[in-house]
Amino acid sequence: MKYLFVICFLFQIYSGSANAQAYKYHTVKKGETVFSISQEYNIDEEDIYKYNPDARKGIGVNEKLVIPVEDKQSADDSSSMEFKEHRVEKKETLYSLSKQYDVSIEDIKRYNKQLYSKELQSGELIRIPVKTSEAPKVVQTISRVAQKTEPQKYSKTREHIVLPKETKYGIARKYGMTVKELNEMNPQVEVLQSGMMIRVGTNVLKDEPVIITDERFSFYEVKPRETLFSLSQRFGVSQDSLKSLNPALEDGLKSGMVLKVPAAEGSEALTESALDYKGMVETKTDLKTSISNLDTKNIVLLLPYHLNKIEEDSLDTYRNVILNERVVRISLDFYSGVLMALDEAKSLGISTNLKVYDTKQNAAEVANIINTHNFSNVDAVIGPLLQTTSEAAASRLERQNIPVINPLSNRSMRGYKNLFQSRPTDEIMQEAMLNYIARNSAGKNVIIVADGKNFQVKNQLSNMVPSARFLNPTDNFVADDKLTTMLTPGKPNWVILESDNLNVVSSATSALNRLARDFDITLLTTNKNNAYESDIISNNHLGKLKFHYPSVDKEFDSETSKDFIDAYKARFSTTPNQYALRGYDLTLDVLLRLATAENLYQSFEKFPGYTEYYENKFHYMPNVNGGGYTNDAIYILQLNEDLIISKANDIKSNLSGRIKD
Repeated sequence: MKYLFVICFLFQIYSGSANAQAYKYHTVKKGETVFSISQEYNIDEEDIYKYNPDARKGIGVNEKLVIPVEDKQSADDSSSMEFKEHRVEKKETLYSLSKQYDVSIEDIKRYNKQLYSKELQSGELIRIPVKTSEAPKVVQTISRVAQKTEPQKYSKTREHIVLPKETKYGIARKYGMTVKELNEMNPQVEVLQSGMMIRVGTNVLKDEPVIITDERFSFYEVKPRETLFSLSQRFGVSQDSLKSLNPALEDGLKSGMVLKVPAAEGSEALTESALDYKGMVETKTDLKTSISNLDTKNIVLLLPYHLNKIEEDSLDTYRNVILNERVVRISLDFYSGVLMALDEAKSLGISTNLKVYDTKQNAAEVANIINTHNFSNVDAVIGPLLQTTSEAAASRLERQNIPVINPLSNRSMRGYKNLFQSRPTDEIMQEAMLNYIARNSAGKNVIIVADGKNFQVKNQLSNMVPSARFLNPTDNFVADDKLTTMLTPGKPNWVILESDNLNVVSSATSALNRLARDFDITLLTTNKNNAYESDIISNNHLGKLKFHYPSVDKEFDSETSKDFIDAYKARFSTTPNQYALRGYDLTLDVLLRLATAENLYQSFEKFPGYTEYYENKFHYMPNVNGGGYTNDAIYILQLNEDLIISKANDIKSNLSGRIKD
């Protein structure tokens, strides 16, 4: 069998450990079955499948099976172990203790039997096993990987020995798991290596875990908020066909699940590095060409003006609020954009009845507004600005199925079926950037600089770009000499910087700027955080490094938008800022969708592509874990050496099929 030689090697290593499982080989005789063999050795059939995965396909005469047998020197024999007594302190867990003493959670439980049936208690005195002699390094690495506790979802697990060229995507698919679940079972495995033993589920799918079967199919990783219906629409196949191609769907769709799907007509089958590219294949939709419903639109705008703080006869008080209350300033800017959108809609034949209410930045006030006013004929509610007040509005309007569109919050919200989150979450932005890197990293020397706080994105990058190399900051500092050893002359070098520590970002960008004289360097990040906005970070350096990052909005083009700017200046005597443009883009999108269908929900079924306006684009996807919808349309931007921001080049622009921009 194909796992046999690797297992033999591991068994030789394990035999030197005092607490190792014992094994023997069994040669299959005529008429024997896995069940009869398990009865002979008084073990479960799953114990045989655990060490002989191919046995699930059947066993043949004279085939050798690895059989786990009782070890006379079992782990319960504590004569070869030393122990340290530990008094459990508050907030300590089995996981933290396993880290502190470098032992597995299972070993702690083995010598403290009560922990199999109850939780660790503060003040409890337990025994911690301490090994008397250090086992070979390879044994420690493998055993720590194998003994890590798995999520509660998988009550039964097994070991899987990694074969040459196997990937986490392929292994996850083989066992009907998500890549996230595989990583949770094996938290210390950053990069797969041939011969490594990892923990997996027990559900082995029938089809082989290959990434590309032929030009007719490719593989796609399910994104958060996607449903079986949306996937069937995206790939142009029935839900039954998707289930036929992916037996694991019988247990339900999960975010992170790897599905076999038809390849887009006219495009080449995707490689694994681009397997989740199809999630971003959408058609740009111009709703202005499909206006059909010209009934007057009833829109409610909920914004926190804090009018209760303003004395009607005191202009000075009003000015003071405007200058010092940031939320009020944002509300007024957003409102100015809404009014511009109403004018544009009117020019297209769309009339609007707008009602504006002051939420006072208070959820109770939102409830009071809804309870004391008639919302029965409202087509959509835009606002409130904040998460809690938006959820309060959605909760009270859910029964009437009135859409509530939150304009600005990037936090994941509760799953009310009528709640629309128009600003992509940070998780969506990071995911989009990871996909961009995976699609476009071929032929590049990829270096990942990540501090300890960003280990999760580091692991994701290592899965998507297996050839990437890693550099860990030392004392929050990235040195030139360490970077130099990793850069390759005459080849594009992609440096992915993952940190929100100002010292790390500052030292890395300064060092890369100096090294850019001799190397072709592009700097990328999945999270353009506040550290990049500091005066310490030079925009000239970032421009020289062709800085790439994800963004909700694109750079406003003053040339192509001259008419809008002039009209806005004429009305408000100032230039529109990002909140005014957000108010315009969002409101016009809502009005156009209402004018092209009977309601907002129907418009998403009729026009599944994304819409785009001056700074923002919108593509709402239903949330998988709960109700409601979230906009997943974002931009990947690049800062050029002349400090002009543009959309970054993407391999998708070179692919044919349904891609339009």
